[in-house]
Order: sequence, then C-alpha cells, then structure tokens
Amino acid sequence: VQLQASGGGLVQAGGSLRLSCAASGSAFSINTMGWYRQAPGNQRELVASISSGASTNYADSVKGRVTISRDNAKNTVDLQMNSLKPEDTAVYYCYCREITARGTFYVYWGQGTQVTVSS
Repeated sequence: VQLQASGGGLVQAGGSLRLSCAASGSAFSINTMGWYRQAPGNQRELVASISSGASTNYADSVKGRVTISRDNAKNTVDLQMNSLKPEDTAVYYCYCREITARGTFYVYWGQGTQVTVSS
C-alpha cells in the first residue's frame, strides 16, 4: 500500500491548512486512516484517526480545531486544521491500517508533509 500526502506548508498563527492523503494498492479492506505528527525532539503523536465507519478520535490538543474526514470509496483521508498555533508545527504523517482476509493488520505510512505555523 502506498500513501501519498499533500497540503502542508507555511501559515501564520490563526490560519488554516488542509492535508490530504490517498492510499493506493490495497488488496484488502482499509479499516482506520489518520494522521500522526512529529515535531523536532518529540515523539510521534496521534493527531486524529477515523474508522471506515466514520468513528473519529482526536488528540486533546487539536479538539475543536481539527476535523478529519475520509472517502472510503477512494481511500482518501483529509485533515482540516483551523486556528493553527505555532505548537502545531511538525511533520505530519498519514497512515492507514489494512485488514487482510485472515484478520491480520498491517499499518502503512505516508512520506510526511511539513506544517509550519509562524507566530
């Protein structure tokens, strides 16, 4: 499975960005899709995830400012980020979790896209 992310960039504090990610090459069902981020010197942390049934999960630090959505037919996931803060600056990685016919899970990662929020 290949994941292609896009939409990062430089934005001023209070601004908005929309990240998009498309998964291709899956032979089975993609269950969960989402985004992690990693700032310099920090561990990678979950930003948001969404199941194939549209159940969502958000990090406390982004609740109310970020909305995750997906298109199951296209295997795409978007992350709308509003009211961005300098502490949102990080490399954002999309991921997906694939379930095989035997119930085995595999996790795949995109290449990462830089989000920089200036104060």
